[in-house]
Amino acid sequence: MNTPHGGPAGPDGGHRYPATLILLRHGRSTANSAGILAGRSAGVDVDATGAEQAATLVDRLAGCRIARIVSSPLLRCRSTVAPLAASLGLAVTIDERLAEVDYGDWTGRPLSELAQEPLWRTVQTHPSAAVFPNGEALAAVSARAVAAARAHAAVTGETGAVLICSHGDVIASILADALGMHLDLFQRLVVSPASVSVIRYTPLRTFVERINDTGTLAGLGAPPVAPPSTPASTPPATMPMTEPAPHVSADGSGAAPAAESIAVPGDPANAATDGVFGAANDGMLGGDPGVRI
Repeated sequence: MNTPHGGPAGPDGGHRYPATLILLRHGRSTANSAGILAGRSAGVDVDATGAEQAATLVDRLAGCRIARIVSSPLLRCRSTVAPLAASLGLAVTIDERLAEVDYGDWTGRPLSELAQEPLWRTVQTHPSAAVFPNGEALAAVSARAVAAARAHAAVTGETGAVLICSHGDVIASILADALGMHLDLFQRLVVSPASVSVIRYTPLRTFVERINDTGTLAGLGAPPVAPPSTPASTPPATMPMTEPAPHVSADGSGAAPAAESIAVPGDPANAATDGVFGAANDGMLGGDPGVRI
């Protein structure tokens, strides 16, 4: 049975909220800032910027209804969610399926060096066929990541959202599945450090609400709010309309002035990501290696 909001009914017949998945990439790591492909290297933690990003998550997610926190087993993810988990009084569930890609022999090598490898082009243009030497296939990564995401989403909905903290390629794989994209297109998705992407699973379809969001996230995972009823009111009195005064230019021609061009600066919160393939990323997030590295 479905409720008027579209979600399935809960066990007591009441509304069961759509399953909301908040996908959080770990904060900037020491490998990110060094331009190294960290992979599953032990001891790679967040750097000073990453620690600050983790601390700000408490305020960024303050308005969200989070029922569960799940994390990759790697240190940089656990460090990222630790302040948020403490503020919410939630234990962190570790799920091995959300671990970073096993990059095999590529692990620990500079991205600038890896960009010269023949396999690099396959990773960028045909990732579904990419298998890292003595490591993992990206298709296998996608399969385990999507299975984990859907499993965690299946047990949420009545109490709030589930937040998953993982890695760039893992999150991009989950997003590609939710968007109905072939894995060969997932390199088009940008997943910056400490960014949040949101998927809402409903009986109708999957909705991707946010991708690579680095701003405030108030309201995510909250129960649906019915539109307020509009009370009857007296319509406002009709105001007399007046003709606007004609514009007179400085030369007396009466021509309207040309519109000014206003420069809008970028969001400084995104400056720390250092580009799609810059030092702030430890995944294979696409881009021209000749420009990005």
